[in-house]
Amino acid sequence: MTTNKSDAKSTEEPEQQYRGRYADSADSFNTVDEACETISGGAFSRWYDERQYAKNILNGTPYFNGPGKLREATRHSPSSLLQCKRKATYDELNAPEETENPDGIFWFGSRFEEDIVLPFLQDVIAGPNEYVTNSMWVDYTVETDAGNIRIKGATDPVIVDQRFEPLVLFEIKTKRSVEGLDTPDSHHRAQVHAYMKGLSEKYERNISDAIILYGGRTDLDIRAFSVEFDPWFWRETVVSWAETQTMYRINSDLPPAEPEHDWECDFCAYQQRCGQGDREFVDVGPTGLLPRYTGYPRSNLVDYLSTYTDAALTPALAHKYPDLADEYSVLDWVCNVCSTSYDRETIDWNGDVTAPPRCPKCSEDGVTSLLSAPQPIDQPAKEDEDNE
Repeated sequence: MTTNKSDAKSTEEPEQQYRGRYADSADSFNTVDEACETISGGAFSRWYDERQYAKNILNGTPYFNGPGKLREATRHSPSSLLQCKRKATYDELNAPEETENPDGIFWFGSRFEEDIVLPFLQDVIAGPNEYVTNSMWVDYTVETDAGNIRIKGATDPVIVDQRFEPLVLFEIKTKRSVEGLDTPDSHHRAQVHAYMKGLSEKYERNISDAIILYGGRTDLDIRAFSVEFDPWFWRETVVSWAETQTMYRINSDLPPAEPEHDWECDFCAYQQRCGQGDREFVDVGPTGLLPRYTGYPRSNLVDYLSTYTDAALTPALAHKYPDLADEYSVLDWVCNVCSTSYDRETIDWNGDVTAPPRCPKCSEDGVTSLLSAPQPIDQPAKEDEDNE
């Protein structure tokens, strides 16, 4: 019996095959240390960002690649209802976020919904002649004392009939653990109420039942809660919140720092700006960059600078991100004592925000005064017309 070359090759020991593949791939790096340095230098983040950019184009959602659109005062997303009104204002006006986006949590939530929950609903929950769609849009108006407000957003999975009309909608959430969870969060109840109301109007049928499903990121345990549409909760809590938030926006007022839930401040991306952080700032409006604060992630700065056409980097941020300083304008150093301003390139500074440069003019007069960027309220922030 003869054995051809392909058969002989397939009988190589797995370890020998592996070593051959490894030797070929190792040529792309001189040393393992060099590979580690490349990874640690941000290669993965850049690769992931580019991957998401291409994916958004592939999915027909290229608008996700640009800066966030400034939301109209009368428009609300179901996912923003019953959250801290100040945070909602910061979000709606694309204030610069101080923390990295939780991409890992978002990724897990997407995979949990699409790879686990959707097949489960299709195989186990949907009945005869029932189907599961991954999303349905709602876009409707509600009359309030503040005028008509618009609610627009997309649901999570919905069980539909043969005519693609909704029967039961689901809202999928993930938590580190669902242990001890015995009731759904109120803002999640508000979210499904907004969807039920919108679907009822869109399809001219009473959609009065929803299910909020929580999945644990640690052990994949789940908890499910049925939610029946409550007209009183909808009108007196949800619509009332949206009405009040709309009035804050119409009047250009910064809402008070009163989170709807105790835990909101711990996960807020605007802690410093709001006054809940460890710096001296408090009650800062939605525009402007915090002086001598360099904690902004690069991508968030780009989003903010792209939203407001004449927005500029602070000198401290220009020192941290010199490549951005080559692309965007940079504010001058300002002395709060003598009101003298200095081009950042004329001031020698090592970038240590705990030791900002001294004002040369005041120093000549025997006065010690530290330079800073203009206060956020004094920084230019003209809205880009494409983002309005």
